Amino acid sequence: MSYDIVIKNGTIVDGTGRAGYRADLAISQGKIVEIGKVKDGAAKTIDASDLIVGPGFIDPHTHYDGQICWDPLVTASSWHGVTSVVMGNCGVGLAPCKPEFREIATWDLVNVEAIPFEVLNQGLTWDWETFPQFMDAADRRGSGINLGFLAPLTPFRHYVMGEESMERAATPDETARIRALIKDAVAAGALGFSTTNAPQHIGYKSRPLACRLADRAELKAYASTLKDLGKGAIEIIINRRVDAITAEECDLLDMLLTASGRQVTWLVLRKFVHAPNAYQEMLRAADGVIKRGAHPQLATMELIGEFSFRQPSLALALYPSWKPAFNATLEEQKALYSDPAFRAAFREEATRRPGLFSNIWNRVTVNFASNPAIRALEGQTVEEVARARGRDPLDTFFDLPLEDNLETRYCSAMTEVPTELLTDSRVLLGESDGGAHVADFCTAGYTSDLIGKWVRERQMLSLEQAIKRTTSEPADFFGLRDRGRLVPGLAADVVIFDYNQISCGARESVNDLPGGGRRFVVRSKGIEYTIVNGQVLYQGGAHTGALPGHVLRS
Repeated sequence: MSYDIVIKNGTIVDGTGRAGYRADLAISQGKIVEIGKVKDGAAKTIDASDLIVGPGFIDPHTHYDGQICWDPLVTASSWHGVTSVVMGNCGVGLAPCKPEFREIATWDLVNVEAIPFEVLNQGLTWDWETFPQFMDAADRRGSGINLGFLAPLTPFRHYVMGEESMERAATPDETARIRALIKDAVAAGALGFSTTNAPQHIGYKSRPLACRLADRAELKAYASTLKDLGKGAIEIIINRRVDAITAEECDLLDMLLTASGRQVTWLVLRKFVHAPNAYQEMLRAADGVIKRGAHPQLATMELIGEFSFRQPSLALALYPSWKPAFNATLEEQKALYSDPAFRAAFREEATRRPGLFSNIWNRVTVNFASNPAIRALEGQTVEEVARARGRDPLDTFFDLPLEDNLETRYCSAMTEVPTELLTDSRVLLGESDGGAHVADFCTAGYTSDLIGKWVRERQMLSLEQAIKRTTSEPADFFGLRDRGRLVPGLAADVVIFDYNQISCGARESVNDLPGGGRRFVVRSKGIEYTIVNGQVLYQGGAHTGALPGHVLRS
């Protein structure tokens, strides 16, 4: 007998949490067929002596909805041993979509996920209308890794309600029609649906993102589709304040759990620099619903965000005074930022409601500028520049970009990692936001970072725990029964890496988006092979030319 691939002499860490062990692994016709001492030959033999052999990582929180149209390798995630991604998170996406609503759907993705309009306008193929057609189009296009899809509520509301979706709750008749479309999507293979309550999630022309206007009756109806079908999960940004969760929000989670009979994953749970202990109180407040299956999702990389005034960040969208800046022209934005009334309103909001942009002038740094005079200030904080100029820090914050035709970009540390939660089974690891916030940050390399930093360097958890948390746990959450473990009979998604070398590289700026658009990426180090559905996708960091990914259907 001859296999397609035999991996010899590797240390198998199988995704179940059991201790690693030395063995061979054989692959045939896209499946794992034998683990142990493999005696038969293979078309390809990989010597994994001194290497770790694990299941391909599964990223539960990405926004590659548009990028899969132009990047079949789904970078940067696939560089880091990720063999399956879940997109359509946070209630925003591109399907279903009637032709007359394409611009609205595009701007929703621009505003919520910070992907430039010009990039999407050039890169989207629009070879779909319904959600099942969207998944089918991804299947036809081909992909290096496996693609899983949540049905995002916003475009479903657009599809049925038109522009009124951004103005009001749905009527009972509209709710029934939206419910039927979501049920069709999950029946066709969507992994569930997603929505958001976050006030910073602004839609087309600064109107509320449509899914935010869905009332309890709507959400209960949509959740019940999962109970009807006996499959799927819900993802929701539940808290209106990033650093607190209310009893009302916990009650909404409880309703979604009951109506769906399925699990829920919710955001945002982070250790924010401005409120470092808030996450602990949020876990206490939500303890009851967490025990019932509402798992908070946790990012495992510090968030160091870069942002500009030309494309304002979501953190700024938290403040009502900033809404006119979204989707505005350059001249309109310049006029707004120069307006003393706007600055006064923002100052008052930041003082009245402490948050990410309160008392941060010693943490916001000039990171990039085009104007040579401003470029000379790169690396200095707004507080330092203001002191040297004899100016107020908030006014300086606006003055510098205005002196640079809004080309100046700032950088700020927003979050840290609550390391005690890395081993907390209540928490689903993920929230990489792969494919989103492309010019602000890139945390798509969290799997390499988790093992390199938190396992090898800091010893905050074992290698077996880290692999289980990034493979079988997300697979189980989304019902991906043939992924996430190295077990004979399951799909052959495998990552082979050097434990002593694996790490996530420094953030790089590249101009590889459609039309030469700029994004940040992070490269991996130490990953020797990535195998998807039994085919080698990467060897020694180089793409083999194969596109073996599948659309994952629930």
